Amino acid sequence: MQHTFQSLSIIDQILMTMDETDRRRPLLYQLRRQLQEDEITFEEARRTIVELEGALEKVTAPANRVGTLLSAPENGIAYITVGGAEYYANVDARLDERRLKVGTRVLVNEAFAVVGDMGESPSGTVGKIVDVLDDGRLQVGQEHGSQTHVLLRGADLEAEALKAGEEVRIDPHFRVALEKMPHSEVKDFYLEEVPDLPWEKIGGQKDAIQAIKDTIEMPVLHPELFKRFQYSTPKGFLLYGPPGCGKTLIGKATAYNLEKQVQEDGLNLKACFMHIKGPEILNMWLGESERKVREIFSQAREKRREGFLPVVFIDEAESVLGTRRAIRSHNISNTVVPMFCSEMDGIDSLQDVVIILTSNRPDLIDPAILRPGRIDRKIKVLRPDEDAAREILGIYLTASLPLAEEVLNAHDGDVRAAVDDLVARTIGEIYARRDDTRFLEVLLRSGRKEVLSRGDLCSGAILESIVQRAKEIAIKRCIASGAEDGIGFDDLLVGIETEYSENEIFPPTDNTEDWLKLLDYDPENVVRAVPIRPRRERRISRHGVV
Repeated sequence: MQHTFQSLSIIDQILMTMDETDRRRPLLYQLRRQLQEDEITFEEARRTIVELEGALEKVTAPANRVGTLLSAPENGIAYITVGGAEYYANVDARLDERRLKVGTRVLVNEAFAVVGDMGESPSGTVGKIVDVLDDGRLQVGQEHGSQTHVLLRGADLEAEALKAGEEVRIDPHFRVALEKMPHSEVKDFYLEEVPDLPWEKIGGQKDAIQAIKDTIEMPVLHPELFKRFQYSTPKGFLLYGPPGCGKTLIGKATAYNLEKQVQEDGLNLKACFMHIKGPEILNMWLGESERKVREIFSQAREKRREGFLPVVFIDEAESVLGTRRAIRSHNISNTVVPMFCSEMDGIDSLQDVVIILTSNRPDLIDPAILRPGRIDRKIKVLRPDEDAAREILGIYLTASLPLAEEVLNAHDGDVRAAVDDLVARTIGEIYARRDDTRFLEVLLRSGRKEVLSRGDLCSGAILESIVQRAKEIAIKRCIASGAEDGIGFDDLLVGIETEYSENEIFPPTDNTEDWLKLLDYDPENVVRAVPIRPRRERRISRHGVV
């Protein structure tokens, strides 16, 4: 460029000395323009060559290695790991060392000097904390009983209160724990808030509720008295009985009422309800179900250390704790049951963890689970009789519901009396023993026959469903007529007929024994059970069947 400027300057000087009429002047002007154009072309070519040389240098230069920073012993020095090897490396003076943190990725050149900061790796293996060492380092493993590694804490975990059982993300070099992993559904183990469910909302189960109070509340509220009598408080109990009779409700209410009673007595204790559905523990992968059992108890014990009283409620327990079988093929109960027993043996008493199992078929649960010292109390939840059914129906059919005008007029507008009358008439209809209410004929070994009617199949779930059906009928009638109306006895009758007609589903004859057990009828002396399906006209509501 400088040479071009000199050439142009010389041409300009020549032009100044020449006469304006000199015919050579145009040629000099043309030469001047050509020099300028050639200089531009040359400059573009030079820039292209520089760019190509830079690109060539990049593609032929050796790649930088990526390492993990373990510590910074002193200014300008970094203790790093690269590919499993450790290095005491210099740090490029152009880097801001304050940005380099334990666990961050660093670029390392051929001389193994740190020349770049890439931040933390966004990925990595997830491991479970087995133990937290005194100096803050973490002992981490993949599974219970597997090989463990001692890891440093990353910068983000230095002030984190980590506990055994929690999970952390590990850097790709497997030297530093980078991040605490949030609890997933599996790790939360279906932890729920304690449901607002006082005993008053559970009807017809006074004996079962009292047994639970004696088993759970008394040892927690009066520990010194029980200690003086050297009384070994139970570890857990089983709620069993036919479906729909309130086993799950009682289990949920236990946590709420225990917490309420403890707080009323001035004790600083809060219940923590863990609702676990038995089939959710099952997993097709070998060892996964056992791992879930371990972690359920591990989380319960951790909650106890935090000051909670954990209530571990396992619904449909027979699905996961079934009787072990001596068969050559793998049966999941053969491994889950021993694991559950082992964890139960690690619980001192209900003052540590409350274990509640529920089942429709307790005969299918392994005897090792139900023996004294593990599940100490077996509480049967019975089908409601007429008095209990009346109490249950009164919980669902309340004075706050809109009632039909003729129902109120029959009691001079007294809502409470009208509701009581509806409850009494509905229960009377359910428990009536007529030809059209029979559903099963049972032939006994003695030759005697017994006939089961609708009342023998009654449960809290059926009573609630009847009320829901009556509400639906009344709502549809209000929509169709556009007038305000309420629930009448005819609506409840239609609800009864519809509910029981939909429940006329019986198993094949070879499964009758199992069906009778679910009905809470002892099948031991039964020879045969025959469903009764009489041809009867459905009662038709004054407003029609919905």
